[in-house]
Amino acid sequence: MCLEPAPPPPSRLTRRGVLAGAAALAGTTAALSTAGPAAARPTDQAHQAHQAAPYGDLLIEGGTLLDPVTGEVTEDAVVVIRSGKVDRAGPRRSGAVPAGLPRLDAGGQWVLPGLVDAHIHLATVGEAREAVIKGATSARSGSTTFYQDIAVRELARRLPVQAPRLRAAGVFVTPDMGDSVLADPDLAPLAALKDGVRSAEALRRVVDVNVARGADVIKTRVNERAGLPDQDPLSQVYSYEQLAEVVTAARRGGKGVLCHSYSEQGCHDAVRAGIRSLEHGVFVGERTLHEMQSRGTYFTPTLAAIAGLAESSDPVLAERGRTYLPVLKDAVRAAHEVGVPLVAGTDSSGGEVTPIGHEVELMHAAGLSPLDAIRTATTNAARLLGLSGTVGRLAPGCAGDVLVVGADPLSDVSALSRPVRVVRAGRIC
Repeated sequence: MCLEPAPPPPSRLTRRGVLAGAAALAGTTAALSTAGPAAARPTDQAHQAHQAAPYGDLLIEGGTLLDPVTGEVTEDAVVVIRSGKVDRAGPRRSGAVPAGLPRLDAGGQWVLPGLVDAHIHLATVGEAREAVIKGATSARSGSTTFYQDIAVRELARRLPVQAPRLRAAGVFVTPDMGDSVLADPDLAPLAALKDGVRSAEALRRVVDVNVARGADVIKTRVNERAGLPDQDPLSQVYSYEQLAEVVTAARRGGKGVLCHSYSEQGCHDAVRAGIRSLEHGVFVGERTLHEMQSRGTYFTPTLAAIAGLAESSDPVLAERGRTYLPVLKDAVRAAHEVGVPLVAGTDSSGGEVTPIGHEVELMHAAGLSPLDAIRTATTNAARLLGLSGTVGRLAPGCAGDVLVVGADPLSDVSALSRPVRVVRAGRIC
């Protein structure tokens, strides 16, 4: 069976209906209609003052401020946030502390920009809210089944305290799309394809539909999954030519591609095809790392997800986790030495959200310095998401997204997994 060569028409009615269904599944419709607190929150003065507006004013004072860009540490610092954006950040002596703003006392604590989870699957309001509480104030989706991530992105724009600032991937470009073909009338014809989504026409169709529905990035794969015991993660499902077709279609729509990958050959094919970031990449080799460095391809190793396999009750998955994790740590260290930009992503899904700080901790364990590990979830990730100048540091004009931790993260990066407070767009979460 062949598909029509023309891209699907992005009709306003169809787009509206499809995304309304995604919002209902994600629970964002109810969240926006009530616009109230989703969970119990601190009852201090600053939080109460923030509940009236989605973007807040806040003065954070007395903490030790870390700038991931320069590595500069400022003691007894102040961060002034107005209407959800940083107005000033630096030493208290650099200017008068403004009066009349809600205050958050960070004395004895460390203050950093909110972290970025560059690979997470957010399909519900609850998952989005938990990601924020655990420190991820910005994120990139690794796809969802029915466009729920696009709905979560819209929630984040209207009620930022409820969800991370999100780059949404829509539905997965994969040979067997499963129930995702039910997500959209323009995907339904794919269900009749005998060999699945493999032809150039079918690959373009999925990319074009995602773009029409408002996806910010495109997610595809080159290998099978490591998290399913009956699949071989070294088995390649798309060729270089097929991956290049996805990348070309995505670029035509102005989008970059993130690619699920494991085998060295698969990684190499994906990078040569022009993907923007390599995901997982356990067995990525030296030749591919050099290719990534020359092309500026990012590497999102999702160490936490691979480490989690070792804790599985399934013996196949547990063995994969024990075997893959040291290999992936070596790959991370080699990538860093070569100059491949590394970004942190937890690959959280299915209702379980891993703190993004844990991924930073594993980056450090793989051989990065504490500051370089922190950069994988701040400055590096911000560049990948196209958010440099908005997230990744606390400077005038940047988002008022803040992480307050109880210990020096340059000495103990695990402190990032235990935020004392999280501020999103000037509001305490």
